[in-house]
Amino acid sequence: MSTPPVDVSPGMERVPVSFLVFPASLRTGSLNARLAALVGRLIAEHGGTVDSASLWDFDCPSYDQDLENADGFPAGAAEFRRRLEANDAFVIVSPEYNASLPGVLKNAIDWVSRYRPQPFNARHSLLLSASPSMAGGNRGLWALRVPLEHLGTRVFPDMFSLAQAQQSFTPDGGLLNKTLADRLESTVVAFMDLVEAAKHYPCAKKAWFEFLGERLTPATARADE
Repeated sequence: MSTPPVDVSPGMERVPVSFLVFPASLRTGSLNARLAALVGRLIAEHGGTVDSASLWDFDCPSYDQDLENADGFPAGAAEFRRRLEANDAFVIVSPEYNASLPGVLKNAIDWVSRYRPQPFNARHSLLLSASPSMAGGNRGLWALRVPLEHLGTRVFPDMFSLAQAQQSFTPDGGLLNKTLADRLESTVVAFMDLVEAAKHYPCAKKAWFEFLGERLTPATARADE
């Protein structure tokens, strides 16, 4: 039995879409966790289904192919893959560490990229960040785009970085600055519209290869079937 469309505003309906949302920070009280919670509420308010996660859910030992060959995939990688495949798209709210992405997030991505079929391929993603700095963690998001786009993720062109985040939230978890709040909401809704269209009105699909034109050998067999 099909699920009925969800009303999102007068005169509009949204066909159900689901989103994995998680902050890429392990710290209790993380600013990125607060922004992730706000994004989750916005998605729900606009008719989406939210699967909220913690990066602790995807914790893995440092990637080592010897470990993979001997023991297979760790529980954190298996859970990350399951949650990616269970949802239509994913949202990462990531801090910036030394002008790049957190190592724990990159490690989880590296583990999951070893699965076949490779679950990042052709999956839509939205990237956000929050930081006390004036740049809002934006450099980390540009670094995060590199491995995700390499793996075939359709990273949404617009990103959102919340600068001076330690003083940007209202007591109930919203944003104090109305202009920023409106921009965040419009970015989230535009992303949801794209994911809905891609899921229900697809027109093209592409295969992913790690290196185009490479000959497949036991050492380089990294292309999806």
